[in-house]
Amino acid sequence: MVDAPPSDTLHEFDVATTLKPGTAPGTYDIDVDAGFTVGPKPNGGYLLACAARAAGEALAEQGSTHQHALAATAHYLGAPDPGPATIEVDILRQGRSASQVRATLSQGDARCVDVTLTMGTLPEPGTTPLWSSVAPFEVAPRDQCVRVPAEPPGNKFKVSIMERSDLRLDPSVLSFAAGTPSGRGELKGWISFGDDRPIDPLALLFFLDALPPATFEISLSGWVPTLSLTTYLRAVPAPGPLQVRMYVQQVSGGRADEVCELWDSTGTLVGQATQLAAIRFDDPGSIAPFPG
Repeated sequence: MVDAPPSDTLHEFDVATTLKPGTAPGTYDIDVDAGFTVGPKPNGGYLLACAARAAGEALAEQGSTHQHALAATAHYLGAPDPGPATIEVDILRQGRSASQVRATLSQGDARCVDVTLTMGTLPEPGTTPLWSSVAPFEVAPRDQCVRVPAEPPGNKFKVSIMERSDLRLDPSVLSFAAGTPSGRGELKGWISFGDDRPIDPLALLFFLDALPPATFEISLSGWVPTLSLTTYLRAVPAPGPLQVRMYVQQVSGGRADEVCELWDSTGTLVGQATQLAAIRFDDPGSIAPFPG
């Protein structure tokens, strides 16, 4: 069964990703939660987490223990509205060490998100990688960082996910808030849930797409909708807030690609993501050059 316990015993993220068996085999019903939106539309990382939860449920029903989305690529075909939706799951392969699944979230007759996932079991918290070329980045202590509000002054719409998450940005990356982007194209800080929900692998998928666009530190823009999001989960996170960094690699042709990293309290890289987003700057002539 995929029915969740009564909502008053759950955290907001658990309620928002709750599934119910659908009317057709391999389908699950979900209420897309209005609290996990950017403006009027649901956040892409949240929708990916919903699809991953459905993939895990479908595998569990087949006797598989593969519950973690080791890798996932989501293509956003159209943004659903908050409200009832359906996730259809197709198990492409059920293996020993990993399984491949496709999940499609639809609303009415419209397909909104199409996701392919490699499901498996992540290493335990604190597991040291055999080899790595990446290292944790420098960030100010969490109590010296600035929490991002859901409705900052001058914002064109409410970012409700900022009420669900506790995102605190390093003061060094807040030039955009003063209207003078630095040109570095980078945001960094700390992230956790606003209601202190423990961070598990499903939550990592949400957090990998929960920051404002790092393009804000290049030039201000409106909504920057995600077209495609690819995530890699590396390990179950240790308890505590995560260090998060998102940076832009290039902007061209009305598209921007950004990379996001999540590091846990043991200094372990637990999640990475690359996304391609559409972008239209408010004033292209004001784009700050890269200072490096």
